[in-house]
Amino acid sequence: QVQLVESGGGLVQAGGSLRLSCAVSGRTSSMYVMGWFRQAPGKEREFVAGLRWSYGSTQYADSVKGRFSISRDNANNKVYLQMSSLKPEDTALYYCAAGATVGYIPVARSYYNTWGQGTQVTVSS
Repeated sequence: QVQLVESGGGLVQAGGSLRLSCAVSGRTSSMYVMGWFRQAPGKEREFVAGLRWSYGSTQYADSVKGRFSISRDNANNKVYLQMSSLKPEDTALYYCAAGATVGYIPVARSYYNTWGQGTQVTVSS
C-alpha cells in the first residue's frame, strides 16, 4: 500500500508562485504514475499534471502548460508541483495521486487508486 501526504499550499497573490510537495511512502514498487489533481468548490476534480515515476516523462492540462511543472525526487520519494504565474482560477484543493498504469499518463482520476488528503491553494486577485 502507498501513502501520500501533500504539503505546501497556502494563500498567494495573483502572479505569485508556490511549490507543492507530495511525500510518498509504503509499497512504491506498485506505483508507476503520479498525478496532481485539483478540485474547486462546486466543480469536478480535474487533472493538472502527471509523471511516469521511472521514466520521468510528464503531461499537463492545457490550463497550466507553461506555468506549472511536475518533478520527482527518487532518492527521497517525493513529487513536486511548482506553480508559477498563479491566477485566481487556480484556487482549489490540490491532491496528489498514485496509480499503477504502465506506458502512459492517464488523465482520468479513476486510473489513480491512492490519494492524499489534499492541500489548499488560494490565489487572491
